[in-house]
Amino acid sequence: MAQKKKIVIEDDNDNTPQDAPPTLSDPNGVTDEPVAADDPLKDLEAKLSAAQAEAIENRDRLLRMAAELDNYKKRAARDLDDIKKFATENLIRQLLTVVDNLERAIASAASENESDQRLVDGVALTLAEIMKILEKHYVSPIQALGEPFDPAFHQAMCQEESIDQPPNTVVQEFQKGYLIHERLLRPAMVVVSKAAQNGQANENTVNTSA
Repeated sequence: MAQKKKIVIEDDNDNTPQDAPPTLSDPNGVTDEPVAADDPLKDLEAKLSAAQAEAIENRDRLLRMAAELDNYKKRAARDLDDIKKFATENLIRQLLTVVDNLERAIASAASENESDQRLVDGVALTLAEIMKILEKHYVSPIQALGEPFDPAFHQAMCQEESIDQPPNTVVQEFQKGYLIHERLLRPAMVVVSKAAQNGQANENTVNTSA
């Protein structure tokens, strides 16, 4: 028995290869060139640019963090230094009350006889020893008498007319002021001069504030 042969009919108009790349065509049926694949070089350049930008951003962030850390260390060092300098501030401020009392005792003591003079000398010696201790802790009195009034260091209790001193000058000191390491520990309580009226000096007890 004879075998049947398979007949394949080919279409002469179908010449498009099966593996041909896709093409783009416009609505008018005009066919464009095949679409090119992504360029690997451009892709690498884009990734490199992104990496460089990220590296610059990280570097700037690191520099800012280093600057902040340095500033923090400086602030911490200053704070520690202040703690060391002013750790005894409250104690010394209370001790100044004792100094005031000793100074008042010396100023008001009568030295008419020898026994009283010895007592005054003993109080003065005690006061001198306390002042040495204060000096070791960098405590110093504020110079007020005869100086121009300075609200940063002086507290005005009242004003007094004066023909001997220019206006706004400290003419009397009720209580001494003190500094500790150049910082105000206690202001000086003072009387401040003002211009005399009619060329005569009369006391004016009107209180003023610093």
